[in-house]
Amino acid sequence: MRLYDTARGAVVDFDAPPVVRMYVCGITPYDATHLGHAATYITYDVLQRRLRDMGHQTRCVRNITDVDDDILAAADRRGVHYLDLAFHQTARFDDDMAALNTLPPASEPRATSAIPDIRGFIHAALERGLAYRSGGSVYFDTQAFGGFGSLSGFGRDHMVELARQWRDDPDDPAKRDRLDFVLWQQARAGEPAWESRWGPGRPGWHVECSTLALRELGETIDLHGGGADLLYPHHECERAQSEAVTGKPFARHWMHQALVHHRGSKMSKSLGNLVFVHDLRRDHEPMVIRLALMSQHYRTPWPWHDTLLEEAEQRLTLWRRAPRGGDASELLHEVRQRLDDDLNVPAALTAVDNAAQAGHAVTAAAGLLGIAL
Repeated sequence: MRLYDTARGAVVDFDAPPVVRMYVCGITPYDATHLGHAATYITYDVLQRRLRDMGHQTRCVRNITDVDDDILAAADRRGVHYLDLAFHQTARFDDDMAALNTLPPASEPRATSAIPDIRGFIHAALERGLAYRSGGSVYFDTQAFGGFGSLSGFGRDHMVELARQWRDDPDDPAKRDRLDFVLWQQARAGEPAWESRWGPGRPGWHVECSTLALRELGETIDLHGGGADLLYPHHECERAQSEAVTGKPFARHWMHQALVHHRGSKMSKSLGNLVFVHDLRRDHEPMVIRLALMSQHYRTPWPWHDTLLEEAEQRLTLWRRAPRGGDASELLHEVRQRLDDDLNVPAALTAVDNAAQAGHAVTAAAGLLGIAL
């Protein structure tokens, strides 16, 4: 199997061990599940299915960010407790993922479950001279990590601008360097806080994922995934702090899902141009939605439009009309080849289309792609 590795900027061999340990950044559960989420998790679902088909086991951890600026603001707007909001939206997300026939994660840990681990991680960073206390908070010192920026390959000015977009606040006067990022946020009025040796506060966003990945999967994981919008600052910061603290490579392979666009911009909560899976499920069966999202290659940004659902309806009907018996080994071989070529799912779908049109059985190939006929 060959997959594009973001860190190396090339399609390379993915040397899968017997048990493949994967960490995929999950949702911040204040409004789930939009099609950008669904496209991302379907990609890693197909990857797991092929790895299991090859004889590997997979252990995929997908976190829940149940405390950060976004969910706290959303809970405040709605007048509900942030954990109640997280519970409700996580339940909806899990229901959507099950409907789309994605494999359940081996673990779905919540950030609030890891406060002791996070405090231990931050203490280790401070002890090693990788972090500093300032203004009541604790920051990671990006100048203490020589490879900062090498994952994304972005220039400093671009990183500063992206940090500002993600509210990492490069203009924070408590920072030594504009690219430094918060590990422990000083307590603010009206927000949840936990005690620490640096004073009451809550964890920063990036340290939550590092700590959960290390706790659930160990110091070096085989593949780290997520949406392309997380490359900077989230994944860059996650990698830097993890490798600085452990002294070991954090992830052997970095894989990013391209963004889904709608109405001329990337699909995002902040822009209000979201299309939700639970809304589409009112009029379309889940396998149609899944096929529509699988019609685009995971590394290519693409616009969502409703005609994709019409095309997926036709495709599903074609597949279901194919015979249920017969030798499917040739088709399975071709689908496997396509998946092993940088997870070329659209080409695999076309192979199944051609087999169905020729009157051959496609059930096993559809199953490998996660489509229940």
